[in-house]
Amino acid sequence: MERNLYLDKLIRRKNNGMIKVVTGIRRCGKTYLLFELFHEYLLNSGVDKDHIIKIALDDRVNKKYRDPDVLCEYIHNAVKDDDMYYVLLDEVQMVPEFEDVLNSFLHIKNVDTYVTGSNAKFLSKDIITEFRGRGDQVHLYPLSFAEFYGAFDGDYDDAWNEYMIYGGLPQVAQFSVERQKAEYLKNMFTNVYIKDVVERNNIQNVDELGTLVDILASAIGAPTN
Repeated sequence: MERNLYLDKLIRRKNNGMIKVVTGIRRCGKTYLLFELFHEYLLNSGVDKDHIIKIALDDRVNKKYRDPDVLCEYIHNAVKDDDMYYVLLDEVQMVPEFEDVLNSFLHIKNVDTYVTGSNAKFLSKDIITEFRGRGDQVHLYPLSFAEFYGAFDGDYDDAWNEYMIYGGLPQVAQFSVERQKAEYLKNMFTNVYIKDVVERNNIQNVDELGTLVDILASAIGAPTN
């Protein structure tokens, strides 16, 4: 699946001396953009594989790197020569004091850092201020219709109807059964997005929020509402 608009944004920011922060709602394709598309671009542009340091921090096998001091030491020790190194970190919010760790990478002249994050803090514009003016944000959205249609197995009208009903989350586009799509979206909404809203805004009465959301959702499409 192509996401050329966002890939080009990362490429234009390459080696700009700032921390590239890929933000966006959960499951909109941040990991795919960084770990697949951008990683492939780096390799195709001549970067040696051992000069790309890629860590998925939500993977259990990388649990030790969630310790900020372990992660910091690992990256510093991985830089063996004066060539440029590219650090790609997924779900960096799983590292306590990650802002301090990432700012430390700015002191290594031949390290270019890219991170993704998915919690409520990364939905906020406040995240960039944490990097003391050295953060460069690329905000990723779900698939546009053009991106969706480019990966859709069918004609234009079917693609448009599908997109209007189920939207542009990349995972939804992979399901072939309508019930799977609906259940996936419902689960994302109730168990992921609402929790992010609660966390971001320190909402105490979660039950009332759920009731309000149900009322608003039931009113969608009713002209009188």
